[in-house]
Amino acid sequence: MSELNQDQMWMQRAIRLAQQGQYSTKPNPNVGCVIVKDGQLVGEGFHPRAGQPHAEVFAMRQAGDLTHGATAYVTLEPCAHYGRTPPCAKGLVEAGIAQVVVACSDPNPLVAGKGIHILQEAGIQVRTGVCEAEAATLNRGFLKAMAIGLPYVRLKVASSLDGRTAMASGESKWITGAEARLDVQHWRAISGAVITGIDTVLADDCLLNVRQLPDVEDINTVVQPKRVILDRQGRLPLDAQILQQPDTVMVMGPFRPELAQLGVIQLEIQSLESLLRTLKDFQIYDVLVEAGATLSSAFLQQGLVDELISYVAPTLLGQSARAMFNAEFEHLAEQLRFKLIDVSQVGNDVRLRLTPLQESI
Repeated sequence: MSELNQDQMWMQRAIRLAQQGQYSTKPNPNVGCVIVKDGQLVGEGFHPRAGQPHAEVFAMRQAGDLTHGATAYVTLEPCAHYGRTPPCAKGLVEAGIAQVVVACSDPNPLVAGKGIHILQEAGIQVRTGVCEAEAATLNRGFLKAMAIGLPYVRLKVASSLDGRTAMASGESKWITGAEARLDVQHWRAISGAVITGIDTVLADDCLLNVRQLPDVEDINTVVQPKRVILDRQGRLPLDAQILQQPDTVMVMGPFRPELAQLGVIQLEIQSLESLLRTLKDFQIYDVLVEAGATLSSAFLQQGLVDELISYVAPTLLGQSARAMFNAEFEHLAEQLRFKLIDVSQVGNDVRLRLTPLQESI
């Protein structure tokens, strides 16, 4: 097997390891590490939670003295700064690692090439870019936020075949099946925040938290997303279910002392982009928007959506039912176009994943 093929094989193993932390590492990135010596696996690990040791540390502990002269495969550039844990780059040097293979460079200004520099200064051979695209999907939000100061935004919608989300009366439970609703729990679980509008809260008295994941036995290991409610007129009821949960709630709207007493974080922000930049300052790097037609359309028309996740149920609701979006265009040139990146059947429904084409927004 060629060196490149070996690198890819071991890096893919490291990527699978990193995925084990996808629900629990927020706000830290997902990272996996594999240590190989003489073609044999001697240590591996992943970062499980903020404040706990990084992937490289777990892998080095498992490898013990076998780290000397070994090769480490890491999905993200080893850190170079003291945070809650010591810098991993120095740890790899001290462990006698001979080569380090990195999938993605870290754009975090605290790292940004410094980890690789530490390794190279110590005489360690470094190879970068192995399985880079695949590894980058682990940390879309972190990488985007560090690069341009905005979180990665997913917009989730669910509709009938004729693009309707509810009857004219507002009745909407349930258009999609149980499997699709369970699938949505995954997108919430990998998000640092779920954004919705006050009309959705008033209509559904929703929780917007993570309650069940098919691959997680203990739901308490999941870092719950913050719930963000856009409420410009201060209509959020104090007895809303979303306020009865222990997880953080943030409200974008006028200051209300009674909400402050409940521990609600209140944001007097005027624009959606400002909201997203503020969320990034709260170390929220992945955002899921679950909202009605008006707010969903606003995110799309302002070019703030990175990925659209659309669940389509095999049913018709009719012309008078509520539309999925309410954006208005006068000319065909104003249309919003998307690139289809994935189509999956989820139960009896279809899930489309799309990314906006830049020329259309």
